Amino acid sequence: ENRKQIDAMTDELCKEYIAKDDTLANKNDMSALFRIGYGLYVVTSNDGKRDNGLIVNTVTQLTDNPYRVAVNINKANYSHHVIRQTGVLIKESGIFTLSLLDQTCSFETIRHFGFQSGRTVDKFEGQKVNRSGNGLVFLDKYINAFMSLKVEQYVDLGTHGMFICSVTEARVM
Repeated sequence: ENRKQIDAMTDELCKEYIAKDDTLANKNDMSALFRIGYGLYVVTSNDGKRDNGLIVNTVTQLTDNPYRVAVNINKANYSHHVIRQTGVLIKESGIFTLSLLDQTCSFETIRHFGFQSGRTVDKFEGQKVNRSGNGLVFLDKYINAFMSLKVEQYVDLGTHGMFICSVTEARVM
C-alpha cells in the first residue's frame, strides 16, 4: 500500500518534468483543452420588439488594432438567429452587447439567462435596464465590464457560429 502511494506521489511530482521532456511527454493529452481559461458572459440583443440575452462561455480577443473579439454562439439559441439571419448579417445591424460576469454573479442570473429561451420568455421583463451607446442592454449588476460589438465577419462552425466583431464601446465597472 505504501509503495502505491509513493508511486502515485512520484508520478505527480514528475508530471511537469515528463511533460517538458520531448521523449517522455504525452503529446496527445487533450486534457490540455480543459486548461483554457473560461468566463461566463451575457450576450444581449434586440429582435426589434424586445431585448434578449443568453449566457455564452467562449469569447476571445483577436486583435488590438483595431480591437476585435470573437464570440461563439450555438445556432440553436434564439440570440444567434437575432444577430444573424440566414447567411446575411442584417438583423439589428449585426450588433450585440457583451456583459462580462464577475465572480459575485449569482446562480440565479446564470439560470435566468442560460436555462430558458428568449423565444418564449422576456428575460428583461420587470428588470432595471441600462443601455449602451448602441442602444442595447447591459446588465445592471454582477459584471466587471461590458463591450458593445458590431459583427464584421461570421464563421459557420457547424453547431455554432463565430461572430468576429469590432469593439465599438467598452466600459470597466
